[in-house]
Amino acid sequence: MENKYAFTLTPAPHETALELLRECNLFTQVYGLSLTQAQMENLVQGHDRALEETGRVEFGEGIIKKLITAFRTSPFITQENYEETLFELQYAFYYFKGEANERIGDDELIGYMLSVFNGRAQGSLEYLTQTALPRLCRELRRGKDLHDAEAAGR
Repeated sequence: MENKYAFTLTPAPHETALELLRECNLFTQVYGLSLTQAQMENLVQGHDRALEETGRVEFGEGIIKKLITAFRTSPFITQENYEETLFELQYAFYYFKGEANERIGDDELIGYMLSVFNGRAQGSLEYLTQTALPRLCRELRRGKDLHDAEAAGR
């Protein structure tokens, strides 16, 4: 008997992800930021690796557009570090989303990441990923509400 409810989870098609990044280039160019085809390919491959390494599954267009939209105005992102920064932010998002035991929404996590990155971290991905985000996750796992956890995480 055929199971009509069976489904298969597959990553977003490669070309769809690349098209999304091309669209992002349209609204980031005004900030002096754009990705080459090779950089887009690298980010898509990094996305797939980040999902695999963090044991996450994603539906829809993914988180990269939200990250680009949020971080495009950061004074600490330049054309020279744009690809590397997006690559690291994407991985950090998936990793710490899991570390927080899903106690923080996507938009809240991105907002926190941006606030710390532009504030106390002064553009340091190392501070963001090795100090602020781990501290935030510890506080969330301890049952603190988001506001208190954010204050402790900074």
